[in-house]
Amino acid sequence: QVQLVESGGGLVQAGGSLRLSCAASGRTWSIYHMGWFRQAPGKEREFVTAIAWTSGSTTYADFVKSRFTISRDNAKNTMYLQMNSLKPEDTAVYHCAAKLGNKYTGYPVGTPNYYDAWGQGSQVTVSS
Repeated sequence: QVQLVESGGGLVQAGGSLRLSCAASGRTWSIYHMGWFRQAPGKEREFVTAIAWTSGSTTYADFVKSRFTISRDNAKNTMYLQMNSLKPEDTAVYHCAAKLGNKYTGYPVGTPNYYDAWGQGSQVTVSS
């Protein structure tokens, strides 16, 4: 299995920036894709962005609009989410996720069911 631990959340004013980290441990050699989701109170978990672990190919949700950047450091088994120009509506718990192996499951990369492992989440609060 793979264990994921997020860090870097906190309180920031609108227009500010934060960088989240997601450190993976365990069977990291099996990671195929990693992604970020977020969940605001009373709302469903929402896809933010994902990155292919080997190629570095990225996918972003439309609402990101170049404000967020996903990256990874394979040597450190760590994924990052740089968030700029934050808005109050970005307030949520941000979760990282990992898909292990490249077995086809039929779920798109932007859906929670695509992923096999999840972190506990990191709170991001943006004040107006």
